Amino acid sequence: MHFLFEIIRLGLKNLRLHKLRSTLTSLGIILGVAAVIVVTAIGEGNKRAALRDIQALGATNVIVRSMKPPDANSNNTQRSMIVSYGIQFQDRRRIMDSLPDAIAIVPLKSVGSEISVGANRVQSQAFGVSSELLEVARLRLEPRGRYISDEDINARAPVCVIGSEVAKQLFRLDDPLGADIRIDSQVFRVIGVLRPVGLAGGSGSALVGRDLNKDVHIPLTTAESQFGNVVMRRTAGSFSGEEIELSEIYVVAPNTDTVLNVAERVKRIMEVGHPKLTDVQVIVPWELLENAKKALMTWNVMLIAIAAISLLVGGIGIMNIMLATVTERTREIGIRRALGATRKHIILQFLVETGTLAAVGGVLGIVLGVSVSLGLGRAIPALLKLGWFREMATSRLVLEPQVTTWSIVVSFLVAAGVGLVFGIYPAIIASRKDPIVALRHD
Repeated sequence: MHFLFEIIRLGLKNLRLHKLRSTLTSLGIILGVAAVIVVTAIGEGNKRAALRDIQALGATNVIVRSMKPPDANSNNTQRSMIVSYGIQFQDRRRIMDSLPDAIAIVPLKSVGSEISVGANRVQSQAFGVSSELLEVARLRLEPRGRYISDEDINARAPVCVIGSEVAKQLFRLDDPLGADIRIDSQVFRVIGVLRPVGLAGGSGSALVGRDLNKDVHIPLTTAESQFGNVVMRRTAGSFSGEEIELSEIYVVAPNTDTVLNVAERVKRIMEVGHPKLTDVQVIVPWELLENAKKALMTWNVMLIAIAAISLLVGGIGIMNIMLATVTERTREIGIRRALGATRKHIILQFLVETGTLAAVGGVLGIVLGVSVSLGLGRAIPALLKLGWFREMATSRLVLEPQVTTWSIVVSFLVAAGVGLVFGIYPAIIASRKDPIVALRHD
């Protein structure tokens, strides 16, 4: 045991005698470990953000959405034309009759698109909703307000709940609760404000086709009585009308085990009135969630494989330096062999040196990788505030790096393993030196 400690002491002493060379030798390991941790942290952060956006739509929900058919615009030859498409009331009745096991079937009806308070206007989208939407769509309210109630629906009350972005743009310094807003030409009283959904610009926003923070909710019965089925939009100096009876339907499956089956049944029901589903779209967040997990896992594996190349390069660098060291220390090896050191002792000494280089490089790489990962989340928002950087990048550039324990452990073990594996060959070469020849070496 004493002899083993002596070998370790000699190995560490040789490294200290050449500090600069030792640092440069372990630089490949340092950068390799740091690259693995940073790439993994970015990949994990993006994965969690994407999955969070998709999960926000509800794992047991099946969303049926009206979608303007591709050929709708090409058929319009007049400057003012009403296009009829999307979900109809009879589709909702078919779903309710065919899916008695559904937990809830919640319709949404799109109405006016211009929201104003005095001279302040914002392009948004108002929806007629039922009271169940709050729970089904996993929406949350700011304190003090309330959501659309069954009493509001029965009374066809002119009340509304506005999204966080609408509240921010129309009521910068004022309390929106109790205030009146206009949806097109109709006046509504604000009874609640939704908390930020977090889907703006994310995966969830792409799925639902809009920024949910700009939505305005009114009672479904009020939407039907005051707006009808035609939504007029002003585009490029002309008016275009869209006749949509229902814009979306949320179908809530009993659990995640049955959601795919419910989705297939919904598709078959919708195909009855909408052949090939050209004007409706069926979104299944659970299915998208599973696909996203597989895609992101594949992406992470690819990124880690690319980063691992740095570790391989670092290992080759260690082997090259140690081979040069063997030649440089040939006389020392001969003296140690002459004094009784065995080949095993020579191999151990060189493995101690390469293992130490790899281990220290791994620790420094971990520190660098964690620091860079944590700094990226703070650096990107700060850079976006700079005018020149904002012009080059998009405002949606958001990184949420998540440093994982497994990436730290695995990268360190791989780094130490690389050091030992690439140090074995130089150690064997050193141990095979003929003592007599080695003593004659200058």
